[in-house]
Amino acid sequence: MSPRDIVSHRSIWQRVEGLPIIVVFFAVVGVFMITAPESFQSHRIYMAFMASVPPPLILGLGLTLVIAAGEIDLSFPSVIKMSGLVFAYTSKFWIFPLDEGAEGRSDLLPWLALLAALGVGGLIGFLNGVLVARIGIPSIIATLATLFVWEGVAIILSGGLSLNIRAIGEYSVHAVLTGRIGPVPVQALWALLLAGAMWLVLNRHRFGEHLLFIGDNPDVARVVGVNVDREKIRLFTMMGVLGALAGCVLTLENKNFFTTQGTGFLLIVMAAVFIGGTSIRGGQGSIVGTFFGSYIVGSIEAGIVASGLGGFWTRLVVGLVFLTAVLFHLVMEQPARLRNVVGLRMGGWLASRATGPPA
Repeated sequence: MSPRDIVSHRSIWQRVEGLPIIVVFFAVVGVFMITAPESFQSHRIYMAFMASVPPPLILGLGLTLVIAAGEIDLSFPSVIKMSGLVFAYTSKFWIFPLDEGAEGRSDLLPWLALLAALGVGGLIGFLNGVLVARIGIPSIIATLATLFVWEGVAIILSGGLSLNIRAIGEYSVHAVLTGRIGPVPVQALWALLLAGAMWLVLNRHRFGEHLLFIGDNPDVARVVGVNVDREKIRLFTMMGVLGALAGCVLTLENKNFFTTQGTGFLLIVMAAVFIGGTSIRGGQGSIVGTFFGSYIVGSIEAGIVASGLGGFWTRLVVGLVFLTAVLFHLVMEQPARLRNVVGLRMGGWLASRATGPPA
């Protein structure tokens, strides 16, 4: 292969967004198809993934923009709890009486409950944005604090109890957001549409351009006329709304609110975003990478169990896939780094051969 062919080959990896992580995704699925053929050669397990992955995927899409802007949001697990509580409470006690069905009830009321839950998420995100942009608290501190605050509020308001809303299945909001089109879960289609919309925002919209400017250098962004504070507040508000949407999808899918819902999402969502190639330094984000990274993380536990290993292997395998994906990104998208590493190793080896063993 000539040098020109090598350059052309590398440019393909660099031009196609998320291509390394797409390769990793199909490699992971291929391994599980070999180790657990009965499960991974059946369509049922993929339908299960399409039902369970959308909530963390929705969160990952928002977090991709947050990290691309050079910030972080750790509060979304508490947004899931608060929004789920608001939706379940308004559904159970305002829309239909306890243990009664939907007959004779307005189909519009559950949608109002959904709007109330999204409004609560947006308000939490707005407050996060004010703390970060206006008051100047670092986002990792501000959102870590609000994670504890709103989680505590949700548990106090619920009394630590779950809320059953099984009658919600008789309303259109359940069918529209978490129903089925044949065997396909509707939430997977909504997540796919949302991923497309977020890709357009990040790559084709002025808001996304501003976020990338801010993530690269906020001082330069101000110089070129970007209202950094306003854009950060809009960003965190959007993240709050997406967190609330994920919380409502979880509540609708389970037809129940649990005080533990959202617990454990923090690490898996962040892993999906970084596996997908979003830079922790800001200024760069990959919606396509986050999409496939979410399905990689979502499939690992099922694949491990189906392969005959214990579920306690999950974190180890996620970590190994994480490192493999990051290294693959570096090799495919920044081949100069690999050349530098190889050059240093070869240089040290040649130097040792030239000098010979010590006398």
